[in-house]
Amino acid sequence: MMFTPNLLSAQSGSETIVKARIIVVEDEPDLREAVAEYLGANGYDVATAENAAAARSLLDAQPFHLAILDIAMPGEDGLSLGRWLRSKTQIGIIYATAAGTALDRIVGLELGADDYIVKPYELREVLARVRSVLRRVPQPVAPQAAKAEAAGTRRFMTFGGFQADFDGRLVTAANGAVIEMAKSEFDVLEVFLTRANRLLTRAAISEAIGFVEDPESSRAVDIRIMRLRKKIEADPANPKFLRTVRGEGYIFSLPTSEAN
Repeated sequence: MMFTPNLLSAQSGSETIVKARIIVVEDEPDLREAVAEYLGANGYDVATAENAAAARSLLDAQPFHLAILDIAMPGEDGLSLGRWLRSKTQIGIIYATAAGTALDRIVGLELGADDYIVKPYELREVLARVRSVLRRVPQPVAPQAAKAEAAGTRRFMTFGGFQADFDGRLVTAANGAVIEMAKSEFDVLEVFLTRANRLLTRAAISEAIGFVEDPESSRAVDIRIMRLRKKIEADPANPKFLRTVRGEGYIFSLPTSEAN
């Protein structure tokens, strides 16, 4: 059974200290322990696994907010493990890939990863990317949704026959079916819905979802948009909502009555 991530809390005086849980899956013992020790020293609750089999056991037994997955592991590789994870949860995923393997990075993004880091890397860079992804990881849905509904402040937005629930981070179709959507895809959709009918450059989109704009980030944005079109457009090749403005960026088209 796969758990939905929940926040772990410890009381310190009158304050609640919240620790995000991270799993580091890496077959190199020294690197694995160095990353775990560094993230632990910076306030995270970290578990480690030397291979995909050990990681699956931990991930089935405990909730995590973020996974750092080495792609090139003996046995089951990180891409396969990430695909399994993404099919079950909205956990944040960062792939670690060897320098020069651009294909692995692109495949990882297509499978729903939130970021990647190139080996050899500095621990400070790992920390920066962890912080960036965790800012975008969904918080526990049920308690927040209940509070928002009780206060009458839960945020929804409709587009076409779809409804986006920003607090629950869900998209439903006209027939009530939930549209399966990775966290990274919902991040991009929320950017567009809250800025409907405005031209957004790739740089603006990257900044809104926490990427540092560079050629790889632009590619990551394009991949997420491609996946979104497959899920919300009747004809992805001729999109009704998510239109390309050649050489400039994208516009999410909505009737004035539906746009914010």
